[in-house]
Amino acid sequence: MIDPERAIAINRAGWDRVAPSFHGSTALPEYGPLAPSEDALRLLDRTSDVCALELGCGSGHSLRYLAEHGAREVWGVDLSSVQIAFAKETLRDFAPRCRLFESPMEVNPGIPAGHFDLVFSIWGMGWTTDLPATLGLVAEYLRPGGCFLLSGEHPAYGCLEWDGNQYVVAQPYSAEGPLEHSSWKGVPIVIQRRTLGTFVTQTIRAGLRIEALVEGELDASAANETHADPARWYSVARARLIPTTFIIKARKPGDPKP
Repeated sequence: MIDPERAIAINRAGWDRVAPSFHGSTALPEYGPLAPSEDALRLLDRTSDVCALELGCGSGHSLRYLAEHGAREVWGVDLSSVQIAFAKETLRDFAPRCRLFESPMEVNPGIPAGHFDLVFSIWGMGWTTDLPATLGLVAEYLRPGGCFLLSGEHPAYGCLEWDGNQYVVAQPYSAEGPLEHSSWKGVPIVIQRRTLGTFVTQTIRAGLRIEALVEGELDASAANETHADPARWYSVARARLIPTTFIIKARKPGDPKP
């Protein structure tokens, strides 16, 4: 078993190095590669006059999308100092409405309880070393009636592997736990493997009520020539077999405060 503190340290160093390669990628209105977008799904309650918090905010492009669409406050948390530096630049025009924290999402770096209409994570929460603790914080941060949105790589997607002629099942779907890679995008990294059932169960145990579970169908309009190669990780051929992305929409019980 990989110690969580060690996993966080490895991932912080890894993301500091690869952050430039991911600048602006997989951000609202997108929920994931080759997956339906917010324009098609309409999962956000609203964008105008909301206080929003993103866990794993990356380069800040999802927060900028919300700010450009009328959000009152945008807050972000990210493990990587490089990502936070990018996010500050991305959100420079909205600085009075923005607060960013360099921190693991597993702990509260100074975020107020009951403050947010929306807490979300676009392909970020899959990296947490402690999913129950992180979801517990989500419930703490939300106002009564507030919305939680989570998107990530579909846990079954990585089970397939291209053998040169066809896709084969390369690992069991039910395998869970941390997996240390010596070279992921050229850096050491620790990936957390969880089933869809684990995400659903832990969301419910955090006291949130699930309103939707979306296993996004292939959005062919999002494909380009690089997605034609079946050996590529995100390819049209693979996405036709298993969705790249899952999305959970949940809500904190209670009536919204006026």
